[in-house]
Parts: sequence; C-alpha cells; structure tokens
Amino acid sequence: MKRATQKDVAVLAKVSQAAVSMVLSGGDVSSVSADTLVRIRQAVRELDYVPNRSAQALKTNRTMTVACIVPDITNPFYPSLLRGVQTVLEAENYDVISINTDGLRDREQHFLEWLRQGRVDGVIGVFWTVRAPEFAPLIEAGLPIVRIESSKKTGGLLAIDDIYVDGRSAAHDVTRYLVEKGHRHIGMIAGHGGPESVRVEGYRTALQAAGLDAQIVVDDVFTEEGGFRAALALLDGALRPTAIFAANDLMAIGAMQAIRERGLSIPHDIAVVGFDDISASKLVSPPLTTVAQFQSGIGMKAAEILMERLSGRKTGAGTVREMPFELIERGSA
Repeated sequence: MKRATQKDVAVLAKVSQAAVSMVLSGGDVSSVSADTLVRIRQAVRELDYVPNRSAQALKTNRTMTVACIVPDITNPFYPSLLRGVQTVLEAENYDVISINTDGLRDREQHFLEWLRQGRVDGVIGVFWTVRAPEFAPLIEAGLPIVRIESSKKTGGLLAIDDIYVDGRSAAHDVTRYLVEKGHRHIGMIAGHGGPESVRVEGYRTALQAAGLDAQIVVDDVFTEEGGFRAALALLDGALRPTAIFAANDLMAIGAMQAIRERGLSIPHDIAVVGFDDISASKLVSPPLTTVAQFQSGIGMKAAEILMERLSGRKTGAGTVREMPFELIERGSA
C-alpha cells in the first residue's frame, strides 16, 4: 500500500496542508480551531499516517534525534540517566540513540567522527578520554554538546555545556564519615579511568586531614569482578582494613562477595561504602551505604539544557551546572 502523506491527511480532514504540518510537527497550534484539530487527528488515525523522518530531515535540516554516549550501558547507573534524558526529549518529539564506548579512546574517537556525519542534532555524553578542544569540529558544525562530568570542567571558549557532581567532595565526605565512625584503616578500591582520579583524591585528602595512611587498589574495570579482585588484594595485604570505600556500587558489591569468601562479616569485621546508589544497592545484604547522585535528574537536566540550545533559547558561551549528591546510610557501614 502507498504510504500516507501529509497531503493525504489534509485532503481527508478538509484542511490546508500547512495546518496539518503545524499540528504534526508539534508547533504552536493556538491558531488552529478545536474542530480542525479533531479532524486532523482522526484523519491521521484513519490513514495510519507515520511521519517520514528522512523527508523531514531533508526539509528542516533536523534529524529529530539525539545521541547519548555512555561508557558502560550494563552499569545500572547509566540506564537511569538515559531514562531521564529520554523523558525530556521524547516530550519534545526527539528520539534518543544510546551508544556504549567502554570508556575506550578509540571508541570515543570513532563516535566523534560518526557524529560529524550529521546523523543527530545534539549530543549528551559521558566521555572518559575526549578533551574539550577535540569537540571543536562538532561545535563549529552547529552540534550542541552537553557533557556529564565527575568534577567541574569548562569548554573554555567552546560552547560546551557541562553538568557535574563534585566527586572529589563526595569521596571526601564518605571517607570522613568512616573516620568519624572510628575506622583507622580505610581501604579504597577503584576502576581505571573516568571518575577514578577525583574520587581517589577526595579519599586521600580526608585521610591526610585525619593523619591516616591510604590503602588503594585500582583494577582495570569498574565492575563487580573488578571490585572482587581489588577487595581480595586489600584483604590479603599486610594490613587488613576495617572499612572499604568502593568508587562505585558495582565494585562495592564485588567487595562484599570477597569479604564473605574470606569468612568475614559486614559491617562487624569490615564496613563497605559504595558510590552511585544504583537500585541493587538497596537489595544486597546488608543494604549498601552509598552516595546518591540522582542520575535520572542529571539526565533530565542535561536534556533540558540541550533543548535550550536546539530551540535557540540558549546561545553563546558554554555553561557549568553543579548537581547535588547525598550520603545514604544503610546497614553495610
């Protein structure tokens, strides 16, 4: 069967094609009468009209698609963030493509080149290796970019909008919390890259203020397996810690497995604190003390800022927006 067009909808509804275009594009319909709206929507249903995105893109130079780039789609932190992005953008008739990079430079570089091909109208991303100057070709091509960071950054002269949670302060607060609980041997485990450096720095700063020594093990990955390996290295070291701070919740859950494998109890023998407050943190036993970053809210705010750029309401230099965090006390510490 021939695919229905906006012209077909207009003929069936007995209205102008301009009115159909205005209604179907999500534009301002205040000038369209209620009766006209009803007839157009009824015609759309009868004809099973589906917008031709390719034709729309050629006409408007818009794909109505945004890319959301993350380092690990299997980490429960990122689906919640994507959900926030999607909630805002779908209300604006934009589709969202999620892209996984594993935090690897060659994959991040590959997708930068892919983005330059005009496949999307904007980008929201968590980039572990790409620095601000490398976004210049995208900005010059008119592609708005919102970065989600673990510390305060700016795009300098480039119109890059940044959202961040202060990972350094959050890690400092977690470590100080453990010190105030009476712990004097606090180990930290982390994966390589991404937020590792700022969270380790916050941990070190808090220990130095308390006159305590650091015990850090960095694995290759921010996963349960990485947490298990790193925790075993701490537990089998010369000085067993009484508390472990994991740089994310997946590693904390892996550490809990390692602690039990050594026949120790949580938190009686060893306290455990994570970072992210993923849904599983409430389900493990005991429930995990952790840092909430409110990732859905981060995604929504990132999408709102991107829409300001796409609509033309925001122009000029990039902006920086700090988002909140909160230490959530549960049974593991």
